[in-house]
Parts: sequence; structure tokens; C-alpha cells
Amino acid sequence: MSVLALKADKRRPHGPSRVQQFLPLFPPSLILLLFFAIPMGMMVGLSFQQSDASGLTLASYERFFSDQFTLMGMARTVVMSGLVAICVTIMAYPVAYFLARSKSRWRALVFALAIAPELAGVVLRTYGWLIILENQGFINNALIWLGVIAEPLPLAKNMFGVVVGLTHVILPFGILSLLTSLQGVDPNLEKSAQILGASRASVIRHIVVPLTVPGIVSSMLLAFTMSASAYATPAILGGAGFKVLATMIYEQVLFYIDWSFAAVMANVLLVMMLIVALIGTRLEARLHQKLHT
Repeated sequence: MSVLALKADKRRPHGPSRVQQFLPLFPPSLILLLFFAIPMGMMVGLSFQQSDASGLTLASYERFFSDQFTLMGMARTVVMSGLVAICVTIMAYPVAYFLARSKSRWRALVFALAIAPELAGVVLRTYGWLIILENQGFINNALIWLGVIAEPLPLAKNMFGVVVGLTHVILPFGILSLLTSLQGVDPNLEKSAQILGASRASVIRHIVVPLTVPGIVSSMLLAFTMSASAYATPAILGGAGFKVLATMIYEQVLFYIDWSFAAVMANVLLVMMLIVALIGTRLEARLHQKLHT
């Protein structure tokens, strides 16, 4: 083989070209463009329009941030989502730890029970909680029959009932998120600490929990975003007086036919979740970096 042929072989690129590398991204990018980016752009443009005004206007945004009712709805959404995120993470952690470490025959049953709620629809599960928590529900009737209380407790049509229902709905996602994080922790670290005299509680507190902080942040972030955008559970368990952004958007579209104001609420909800997601991912990345340095 001549020297020229060898030089030609060296100049030939080995591997796929730049176009071929990005070609697999084209189908999902097209789907996101058609079914997310364009509708979101239309909704953003709609929020700057009004039926009784020509051109673009900030009237709907001014109305949102000057109305005490809508600001209370936004604050209630943040509080509700934060409580659900905390409850989901606290309840999911023991279950996820058992699934990550247990080798017993009960592991498959516990895993099936943890995922079982997802086999039923959200509306069905929410109405089930309504039957349990309402004034004439199972809990109040049982407590009255036992003589513990004289009048029904306000367990539904308020924040408590909505948080309970959303926690049940989102709990399987929190378990799966924490399970992935716990499986990444080497069990030999726990065994070594116990051999050196540490109790099981100390091992979990000083070793397992610090190593799974990124998973905890991820679970809380997932629960927060899912609960902030939930509609069926707040509408059913919260009742007519419990207003969050999701239920307020529904009313503006179907009852008041004010699409511009509904678009403003949707944009505020989206920006709020994006800010929380950005903070959560930054915190998770920073904690993950600290654990590996």
C-alpha cells in the first residue's frame, strides 16, 4: 500500500457523523415541538390578549397579582404541594428501605401493595377517601360509635383531606424514586458500621440518610410538581371552597369563559413549578457532588 493510501485512510472519519449523532433526537424533538412548545407558546400569547382590547396587554397579569383571591389560591397551592411532598417522602422512605434491603418472601408482596394504588384511577381513589373522611364517613362514624367524639371531625372539604388524598395518589412515585437512591448505597457500609458497634438507628441516621439526600430531594421535587398540577383530588376532597390554581383554571375556562385569565394562571403555575424544579435539581446536583468528593 502506498503512502498516499495510508494518509487517505487516516483522514477518513471513524464513527458516525455529526448529523447521524443528532438524528435520533429528531422524533422526540418534533413531538415536543408539536404537542408542547407550540401549545405553550399559544397559551403565553393568549395571556397577553383580551376580548375587549386590541393588541397585547398586561391587564390579565395585573389582575392576577392585584387580586387577593388569586394570590390566596397560589399560596394555598404552594402550601398544599409542600405538605404533600413532605408526607410522601416521610412515608415512602421506610417502605423503600425495606424493599431495597429485604430478601424475604414478603418483599414481592410489599412491592405489589406499594404499586397497587396506581392500578385504580385517581378519581376512584379520591372518592374512596371522601367516603372515609366525610362527616358521615367511616372514621367519624366509628369514633362517634366508640364515644371518642360527640360531633364529626372536619376531615374533608379542607386542606387536611386534600393532603391525605394526594399523598395516597403520589406515594408510589415517591417509593420508586427513593428505592433507586437506596439501591445505590452499598450495604457493606451498613454492615461495617454495625460490626464496629453502631446501632441500626445510628446507621440509618448517620450513613444511609446522608447518602440518600439526593434521592430525598428528588422525591420531594416529584411530589411537589405532581400535587401542584393535580385537579381531581383538590376538587373532590377540597370541595367548592378549597381553591388552588388547577381548580381556578378549570373554572375560568368552563364557567367564566375567560381564557386570557386562565392562561395567566397556567403560566404562573408553570413558572412556579419550573422555579421549584430548578432549585431542586441544583440542590440535588450539589449534594450529589459533595457525596462524591
